[in-house]
Amino acid sequence: MAAASGGLGLASARALVAAGAHVAICGRDQDRLDAAVTDLQAGGAEVVGLRADVSDPEGAERFVADAAAALGGVDILVPNAGGPPAGGFGDVDLAAYRAALELNLLSTVAMCRVAVPGMRSAGWGRVVAITSISVRQPIEGLILSNTARAGTTGFLKTLALEVAADGVTVNSVQPGLHATDRLVALHGGDPSRAARGVPAGVVGRPDDFGAVVAFLCSEQARFVTGAAIPVDGGAHRGLQ
Repeated sequence: MAAASGGLGLASARALVAAGAHVAICGRDQDRLDAAVTDLQAGGAEVVGLRADVSDPEGAERFVADAAAALGGVDILVPNAGGPPAGGFGDVDLAAYRAALELNLLSTVAMCRVAVPGMRSAGWGRVVAITSISVRQPIEGLILSNTARAGTTGFLKTLALEVAADGVTVNSVQPGLHATDRLVALHGGDPSRAARGVPAGVVGRPDDFGAVVAFLCSEQARFVTGAAIPVDGGAHRGLQ
């Protein structure tokens, strides 16, 4: 479980632990990573914390390799990473696109390149990437995220088709607004202020989001692959 020292990553790791999975998580900040591991181990679960920066494809590859060594293999991969800086076409230079692609596209590709071959050999595996609702409905002022995450979705769909017959499913989950620490901070401690544009009238609960990720990692989700699932309280208004 990449980038899981907080937010939706930590909530997804918590759901996987509750489902009985042995989990390896990573983060860049050692103190936050240690706190997340302590949180996840509260019920006696087997959890490994690995300091890694997945914005560097080599770091992303190393995280999966280290997780496989610590756990005896990787059956489930949940690629995740923070978002690139805000900006529009007129104020973002080319170098920023390269950095965004490494963070939100190449990190996922790199993790899959390490994890998926073993899944195919075993005849079972799950890849569930956390992306963004911006893939369906680009968000103004986030051209880097819109571009990189759309590319990630294209990669995942292609991979899903290639490995479906091997017992490996590949999906993504597209979060809208959820009550993470970042959202609370942005809205002065009151996440309900962010809910005004959400048809459900509230922002999402991270633990509910994590439960969706955990379901897609389950045996019961064996026939769900190549899907990109919005979890956004109805904020995306298109038919697809």
